[in-house]
Amino acid sequence: MNRTLLAAVIALVVIAVVGFSSLFQVDQRQQALVVQFGNPIRAVPEAGLHFKLPFIQDVLYFERRVLDLDPPKQQVILADQKRLDVDAYARYRIVNPLLFYQSVVNENGARARLNQIILGAARGVLGNVSLERVLSDKRADIVQAIKVEVNTAVRALGIEIVDVRLRRADYPAETSQAIFNRMKSEREREAKEFRAEGGEIAAQIRADADRQKVVIVADAQRRGQVLRGEGDATAVKLYADAFGQDPDFFAFYRTMEAYRVALGNGDATMVLSPDSDFFRYFGDMTGARGRNPK
Repeated sequence: MNRTLLAAVIALVVIAVVGFSSLFQVDQRQQALVVQFGNPIRAVPEAGLHFKLPFIQDVLYFERRVLDLDPPKQQVILADQKRLDVDAYARYRIVNPLLFYQSVVNENGARARLNQIILGAARGVLGNVSLERVLSDKRADIVQAIKVEVNTAVRALGIEIVDVRLRRADYPAETSQAIFNRMKSEREREAKEFRAEGGEIAAQIRADADRQKVVIVADAQRRGQVLRGEGDATAVKLYADAFGQDPDFFAFYRTMEAYRVALGNGDATMVLSPDSDFFRYFGDMTGARGRNPK
């Protein structure tokens, strides 16, 4: 009885082990490939519970999701002989696990092959375009051309390229420095030209201002002389009209003015006769002394 029970237990254990070895589960985020002694037997793209031969067959799992690829930066020569450091990236999906396994085995092998393919396609496409097109709105067409060429090359690998982008396209460091130096020299030359033009314009403005100043001053002086002449003429006329009304007062006023001018400076020395007509108002307020009798 004990032997029968032991045999039954052993049989159940064997059945469980065989059953466990015969079943495998595929997650919805994965796809599988059944291999026997390293040779692929069949692909299992559907998620769920599946069967395989126990012990002699194994299961390899591959991602169903989109995978990222970041190729190394490379330097390319454009059609106009300009050099660019191109930094690209791509996203791909495994669409045929059997082809994928037969061609690249795993994701590491896929990344190595895809890096070469993407860099080669980018070099080939960019080698036929100019820098102006790379920097223009035609860049999307260039990227699409790279994507088409890469997809054509990776179809035999069981891979589909979902997206390819040029993250950056920059001048090499030495080229950038040379361009910077050239731009700096050009800007310095333009600055010198602007300063020279500014100096010339400033000189013209100063010369015109000086000319206008001379004209304005001359016109002002002319007008001042005219006004002074008119004022003097008016003053003379007023004096004449005023003094003509009283000739004696006019003579007296003129004599007083002469005294003020001649004797106003205390350092002046004059030698005159006391009977001189110049002093006629000293002895007589009316100036009668010294006048010649009529």
